[in-house]
Amino acid sequence: MTENIPQNYDPSKYDRPSVTVDVVIFSLVDEDLQVLLIKRKFAPFADMWAIPGGFVRMTESLEEAAIRELAEETGVTDVYMEQLYSFGRPNRDPRTRVITIAYFALVPHDVIQHRPGDDAAETGWFSMFDLPELAFDHREILEYALTRLRYKLEYTAVGFRLLPDIFTLSELQRAYEIILSEKLDKRNFRRKILASDILEETGKKKRDGEGRPAKLYNYKEDAVAEVKTRRLFP
Repeated sequence: MTENIPQNYDPSKYDRPSVTVDVVIFSLVDEDLQVLLIKRKFAPFADMWAIPGGFVRMTESLEEAAIRELAEETGVTDVYMEQLYSFGRPNRDPRTRVITIAYFALVPHDVIQHRPGDDAAETGWFSMFDLPELAFDHREILEYALTRLRYKLEYTAVGFRLLPDIFTLSELQRAYEIILSEKLDKRNFRRKILASDILEETGKKKRDGEGRPAKLYNYKEDAVAEVKTRRLFP
């Protein structure tokens, strides 16, 4: 590799901003869209809540850094993540020039067993609609993540990652309503979601209350792909 470096290239002549990763974890908890946060142990912003994350090492990829930091700070492993956006405002970190690459993950609440790591005093779930004061520009990151989630929910089958393996159409509609913060017409929702061909019946039913048992569904294996080029909901 060294033979490809120009002889007159001097890396010390250029500023070297630091790079971090932050991982937004969304889940549906008690009829609410919530995010997993950590309370920082150390300055800057000690004792303030923040998105799990940290500095990228020279020997690891961005994704490897995100996986490592998430495990170190929360104990959470084995979650599907995708890259969200880059945030690089010059004064976003008081320590130095820091560019962060944000990731986000969608997980059913019952699969998360979180615990604070060495750099976190504690971890906790917080409503996306009632956040505490946050460190750095993390409120901006979370607001962007919510916007992206809503967009993906309307155009893709990504909502299945927030639900158990099997669910009723009512449970699915309620998940959509919580995230979109609006009521959806029951008949219209069912017509559109069934026409999208991303669900399949399990042959099982679930009884809620005194009404007829509701059919249970799951997502097809290829449902993570884009399902329509047009908006599905609302």
